[in-house]
Amino acid sequence: MKNNIHRFDSISEFHKLSGLPKPEHPLVSLVDYGKIDYQTDSDEISWVQNFYSVGLKRNINGKFKYGQQQYDFDEGLMSFVSPGQLVHIVINRTEEIKPTGFLLCIHPDFLWNTPLAKKIKQYDFFSYSINEALFMSEKEENIIEGIMQIIQQEYHSNIDKFSQNIIVAQIELLFNYCERFYQRQFITRKISSHQILERLEEILTKYFESSDLQHKGLPNVQYISNELNVSATYLSSLLKVLTGKSTQHHIHEKLIEKAKEKLSTTSLTVSEIAFDLGFEHSQSFSKLFKSKTNVSPIEFRQSFN
Repeated sequence: MKNNIHRFDSISEFHKLSGLPKPEHPLVSLVDYGKIDYQTDSDEISWVQNFYSVGLKRNINGKFKYGQQQYDFDEGLMSFVSPGQLVHIVINRTEEIKPTGFLLCIHPDFLWNTPLAKKIKQYDFFSYSINEALFMSEKEENIIEGIMQIIQQEYHSNIDKFSQNIIVAQIELLFNYCERFYQRQFITRKISSHQILERLEEILTKYFESSDLQHKGLPNVQYISNELNVSATYLSSLLKVLTGKSTQHHIHEKLIEKAKEKLSTTSLTVSEIAFDLGFEHSQSFSKLFKSKTNVSPIEFRQSFN
C-alpha cells in the first residue's frame, strides 16, 4: 500500500493516529506503547512531528542494527526524535508479543521561556540516527521510567504555578541521565567502538593513498561518518570519549602523518606536497602543519638533514 507521510503539528494529532484518547496536557504527554494502535491499514507508516519525543521500548523481537554491527540486546532501548525529523515504522500486526514501554512527547511551546528551551538543542543524542539508539541495563531503565512517571504524575495533578518548572526540571534530569548512559555505552560496547576506530583508520588510509586527495581535497566529517554508516554527531561523541579527539582532529592527524612521510622521504617541494595533499595554496598547508607540530614544513625537513 502507498505510504503517505503524516505531519503532526500537535501531540493531539499524534494521539489520534495512534488510537489514543486526547492527551491530558496539550504540550506534554507520556504514552504507553502497549496501548498504541495505529489507525491505518498500511503495514508502514511515516510522519514528521513538530515536537520532541523520547522513547523507551521493551520486548522487541528480532535483531537490531547498531551502526554496522548487529545486536540482540534484551534490555531497554531508547531513541530520541526532534521536531522536523522523519519517523518511519514497519508495523508487524502478526506479532503475538507487543512492545511495551513509554513514549514521552514534549512540544517546544512547553519549554518556552525556560533555560531548557535553548539547552535542549545542545543534547547530541537528538542528532543521532535511529540505529544509534541507547541500550540500557535494567537499573538504568528503572531510573528513566521513574522520571517519566514523575512527569506523568505531575501533569495528572491539578496544574499550579509550580507545575511547569517541576516538569521541566524532571525532563532536564532525564536528559542528563541519558547523556551519562550514552557515555557508558561508548565505553562498555568496546567491540563495536573499536571496530569503528579500526574502520576509521582504514577509511582515512585508503583516502590519503588515493587520487581523491588531489581531486577532492581533504575528506570532511560528513564523508567519514557516511562511510562508517553513523551520524556525524554520534561519531564525534564516540571519538571524544574513546580518544579525547574530534573527527576533524583524526583527519588532521592522518594528514600530518602523510606530510611528515613525504617531507622526510622525498625531495618534493613544500608546494608539491601541499598539492598532493589536496591543498590549493601551500600557505594553508604550511599554516596547518605548524599549528599541529609547532614547526614549519621546511624546519621539519631540515631536522632530518
